[in-house]
Amino acid sequence: MEIRSESDSNHSAEFIEQRVRPRYQLNVDIRVYPRNNPVIRGHTSDISESGVSAVLREEVPVGEIVRLEFTVPHGEVEVLAVVRQRNAFRYGFQFLEVRSTQDVIGRTCRQFAVGQAAHAAQTP
Repeated sequence: MEIRSESDSNHSAEFIEQRVRPRYQLNVDIRVYPRNNPVIRGHTSDISESGVSAVLREEVPVGEIVRLEFTVPHGEVEVLAVVRQRNAFRYGFQFLEVRSTQDVIGRTCRQFAVGQAAHAAQTP
Protein backbone atom coordinates (compact mmCIF):
# COMPACT_ATOMS: atom_id res chain seq x y z
CA MET A 1 0.00 0.00 0.00
CA GLU A 2 1.35 3.41 -0.96
CA ILE A 3 0.62 6.40 1.23
CA ARG A 4 0.92 9.79 -0.40
CA SER A 5 0.61 13.16 1.23
CA GLU A 6 -1.16 16.12 -0.30
CA SER A 7 2.22 17.71 -0.95
CA ASP A 8 3.31 14.56 -2.82
CA SER A 9 0.19 14.82 -4.99
CA ASN A 10 0.82 18.49 -5.65
CA HIS A 11 4.45 17.76 -6.53
CA SER A 12 3.37 15.00 -8.95
CA ALA A 13 0.76 17.24 -10.55
CA GLU A 14 3.36 20.01 -10.89
CA PHE A 15 5.82 17.57 -12.51
CA ILE A 16 3.16 16.36 -14.98
CA GLU A 17 2.22 19.99 -15.69
CA GLN A 18 5.82 20.74 -16.65
CA ARG A 19 5.70 18.03 -19.33
CA VAL A 20 2.79 19.70 -21.13
CA ARG A 21 5.21 21.72 -23.27
CA PRO A 22 6.67 19.78 -26.20
CA ARG A 23 10.34 18.82 -25.99
CA TYR A 24 12.75 18.99 -28.90
CA GLN A 25 16.08 17.28 -29.35
CA LEU A 26 18.98 19.67 -28.75
CA ASN A 27 22.57 18.45 -28.71
CA VAL A 28 24.82 21.33 -27.66
CA ASP A 29 27.42 21.97 -24.98
CA ILE A 30 26.11 23.43 -21.72
CA ARG A 31 27.82 25.11 -18.79
CA VAL A 32 26.20 24.80 -15.37
CA TYR A 33 27.22 27.21 -12.63
CA PRO A 34 26.13 25.91 -9.21
CA ARG A 35 26.29 28.35 -6.31
CA ASN A 36 29.76 28.44 -4.72
CA ASN A 37 31.15 25.68 -6.99
CA PRO A 38 33.20 25.64 -10.19
CA VAL A 39 31.53 25.34 -13.56
CA ILE A 40 30.25 21.92 -14.61
CA ARG A 41 30.32 21.12 -18.30
CA GLY A 42 27.88 18.82 -20.00
CA HIS A 43 25.78 18.21 -23.08
CA THR A 44 22.08 18.91 -23.59
CA SER A 45 19.57 16.23 -24.61
CA ASP A 46 16.39 18.19 -25.23
CA ILE A 47 14.72 21.55 -24.67
CA SER A 48 11.25 23.01 -24.21
CA GLU A 49 10.07 26.54 -23.53
CA SER A 50 10.09 25.72 -19.80
CA GLY A 51 13.31 23.76 -19.38
CA VAL A 52 16.22 21.74 -20.66
CA SER A 53 17.74 18.35 -19.90
CA ALA A 54 21.43 17.64 -19.92
CA VAL A 55 23.97 14.94 -19.18
CA LEU A 56 26.57 16.08 -16.65
CA ARG A 57 29.70 14.35 -15.38
CA GLU A 58 29.45 15.81 -11.90
CA GLU A 59 26.63 15.84 -9.36
CA VAL A 60 24.33 18.81 -8.78
CA PRO A 61 21.76 18.48 -5.97
CA VAL A 62 18.07 18.38 -6.91
CA GLY A 63 16.44 21.63 -5.82
CA GLU A 64 19.57 23.75 -6.32
CA ILE A 65 19.31 26.96 -8.32
CA VAL A 66 22.00 27.22 -11.00
CA ARG A 67 22.95 29.47 -13.90
CA LEU A 68 22.94 27.77 -17.31
CA GLU A 69 24.77 28.91 -20.42
CA PHE A 70 24.29 27.29 -23.83
CA THR A 71 23.74 28.19 -27.47
CA VAL A 72 20.62 27.56 -29.55
CA PRO A 73 20.15 28.30 -33.26
CA HIS A 74 18.75 31.76 -32.47
CA GLY A 75 21.47 32.86 -30.06
CA GLU A 76 23.17 32.56 -26.71
CA VAL A 77 21.14 31.63 -23.64
CA GLU A 78 22.08 32.54 -20.08
CA VAL A 79 19.29 31.70 -17.63
CA LEU A 80 18.69 30.78 -14.01
CA ALA A 81 17.15 27.36 -13.50
CA VAL A 82 16.32 24.92 -10.74
CA VAL A 83 17.41 21.29 -10.83
CA ARG A 84 14.06 19.46 -10.89
CA GLN A 85 15.15 15.89 -11.41
CA ARG A 86 18.09 13.57 -11.74
CA ASN A 87 18.35 10.09 -13.23
CA ALA A 88 21.94 8.82 -13.11
CA PHE A 89 23.90 11.47 -15.05
CA ARG A 90 20.85 13.04 -16.76
CA TYR A 91 19.43 16.19 -15.16
CA GLY A 92 16.21 18.10 -15.76
CA PHE A 93 16.33 21.87 -15.31
CA GLN A 94 13.31 24.18 -15.11
CA PHE A 95 13.93 27.73 -16.27
CA LEU A 96 13.27 30.39 -13.65
CA GLU A 97 14.15 33.61 -15.48
CA VAL A 98 12.49 33.05 -18.79
CA ARG A 99 11.57 36.66 -19.56
CA SER A 100 15.05 37.67 -20.67
CA THR A 101 15.59 34.59 -22.83
CA GLN A 102 11.99 33.72 -23.75
CA ASP A 103 12.32 35.16 -27.24
CA VAL A 104 15.44 33.14 -28.12
CA ILE A 105 14.14 29.91 -26.55
CA GLY A 106 10.63 30.39 -27.96
CA ARG A 107 11.86 31.01 -31.50
CA THR A 108 14.13 27.98 -31.27
CA CYS A 109 11.30 25.69 -30.07
CA ARG A 110 8.97 26.99 -32.79
CA GLN A 111 11.69 26.33 -35.39
CA PHE A 112 12.11 22.76 -34.07
CA ALA A 113 8.31 22.26 -34.14
CA VAL A 114 8.11 23.34 -37.80
CA GLY A 115 11.04 21.07 -38.65
CA GLN A 116 9.44 18.07 -36.94
CA ALA A 117 6.11 18.75 -38.65
CA ALA A 118 7.81 18.93 -42.06
CA HIS A 119 9.72 15.71 -41.34
CA ALA A 120 6.52 13.94 -40.23
CA ALA A 121 4.73 15.07 -43.39
CA GLN A 122 7.50 13.59 -45.56
CA THR A 123 7.60 10.26 -43.69
CA PRO A 124 5.12 7.69 -45.04
